[in-house]
Amino acid sequence: MGTLFAAKLAPHAEVWVVSSHPDTVEALNSDGARISLDGREVQSRVKATSNPRLASPADLALICVKAYETERAAIATSRLLASDGMVLTLQNGLGNREVLERVIPSEQVLVGVTYLGASWLGPGKVRQAGEGPTYLVAKSSSSSWAEDIVRLFRQAGLESEVRQDGDSVIWGKLLVNAAINPLTALLRVPNGALISSPALRQLLADAVSEAVEVAKADSIALPYADPTAQVEEVCRRSRDNRSSMLQDVMRKRPTEIEAINGAIIREGERLGVDTPLHRTLRGLVKAVEGSYQLQVKTE
Repeated sequence: MGTLFAAKLAPHAEVWVVSSHPDTVEALNSDGARISLDGREVQSRVKATSNPRLASPADLALICVKAYETERAAIATSRLLASDGMVLTLQNGLGNREVLERVIPSEQVLVGVTYLGASWLGPGKVRQAGEGPTYLVAKSSSSSWAEDIVRLFRQAGLESEVRQDGDSVIWGKLLVNAAINPLTALLRVPNGALISSPALRQLLADAVSEAVEVAKADSIALPYADPTAQVEEVCRRSRDNRSSMLQDVMRKRPTEIEAINGAIIREGERLGVDTPLHRTLRGLVKAVEGSYQLQVKTE
């Protein structure tokens, strides 16, 4: 997702990508940030480094790393952020804001969610595999910053909007991720496959329903009237996309299962709502992670 945003924003701002992966830094500096879209490739020149101080002072830092890398990203961001700069997290799951605010002043942290989809094709190259809006949650102290960022995003062709209903927006995306990501990762299918048969649609609906009960218990009003219909629509819009969790499993990397389904389980426990399906999904994904080196190779 970081490569996608870098490529979109580069024609409209000076963009630096700070990455701990040397192959990504090398690819971005030599070939730019590349997006494969509808059979053509869009390339944007960016600057990349593994040293945060080379990218400072930054007016805006986008955090697009995995949830389990948030603390490392927060420390790096603190070294590059301008004194009056802002940090915008566009990560999955719950708890990323709190981790960032342990290192960066809370008045400089903005939370957002994006429904854009991207599949990793290699260092510095992604396939845009899903359209969707990006929402920024504005606090009163940062509303002007949020409006400025939305203007920049729209200039870059990114559908974007400032929202005041923070819990609703964040839970709206969390519920989508918690239903789609583990199922696609376990079944090894793209998003659209989850609405291709009655059995798959029922699994999807059951995962949605269980998460909705947790949100209700926490008095969170979701940003859509019919959660199951919304999740199915996301599957439709991103039918060819491989979810981030599926990509992690295919590359034998750690997943964000704890920040997504784990968050729903923990909130359910706090509120007295049982979440047996999400516990099962979390257990199965963690079992897949723990068996990467034992898996039978396909011929």
